[in-house]
Amino acid sequence: MATSHVRYQLHLHGPKIGRIVSVLLLLAVLPFTAAHAQKKSRSSRGKHGRVKSITVNNLPGYDSKWFHPGFYVAPNFSSYKIQQATKNLGSVASNSIISPGFSVGFIADAAMGDYFNLRFTPGVSFITRRIEFKDAGYTPVPPEPPQVEIFTQEIGTTQIDLPLLLKFKSDRRRNTRVYLIGGVKPSFNLGNRRKDPDRNLLQAESADFAVEYGVGLDLFYPLFKFAPELRFSNGLINLHKPGNDLYSRSLQSMRSNTVTLYLNFE
Repeated sequence: MATSHVRYQLHLHGPKIGRIVSVLLLLAVLPFTAAHAQKKSRSSRGKHGRVKSITVNNLPGYDSKWFHPGFYVAPNFSSYKIQQATKNLGSVASNSIISPGFSVGFIADAAMGDYFNLRFTPGVSFITRRIEFKDAGYTPVPPEPPQVEIFTQEIGTTQIDLPLLLKFKSDRRRNTRVYLIGGVKPSFNLGNRRKDPDRNLLQAESADFAVEYGVGLDLFYPLFKFAPELRFSNGLINLHKPGNDLYSRSLQSMRSNTVTLYLNFE
């Protein structure tokens, strides 16, 4: 009866009791939540102990996982490193032109200890490489415009890239980390994009093998890791395909040379 009397005297009915219990639970949990948040954040203080900024460590358990999937988009700039044929030296001069392209693909990253990761990044690249040909004795005098003696041949390809890379990373400093990367990249041509027959007489082999190396920066965000990466690719295989046209006969070797800016999301 006493319990019932107190309940009715204080008007503690069902809804009010629920609200009081919720408040008590919140007050009990709040100190633990604050302590946990304090462990995950770091504050920088100035003179007299004043707090200047607070930095939260994003994705604190990221490095404890051995596998990280992701994807990338990558603009690239590509050309051929060319060598002229000795027998045609002096008749036709050639010059390789850097051309833009684009790549997209997936990332499979496996941790190998604290500082190394093994990465497999298959993708598709859309690449156009151009070579300019002209008579060896042709030297236009300014302001004379270029004449018809200059011809441009281009090889537009859609290729499958299968890079296998080793990543060497530094210690993480809050939400950033730098790394070096290097490895090999086999590539296979799926087909040439030919628009103008007169500009596509020159042909290249369908398979390539390149050495790749570069540098990148890991940036940790609350939901993902973003890593801009600059990578250089130097082909080891001579892609020159012999032909009967003037352009093919004037060249002895063509090796791929590409600079790519990878935007990695993991």
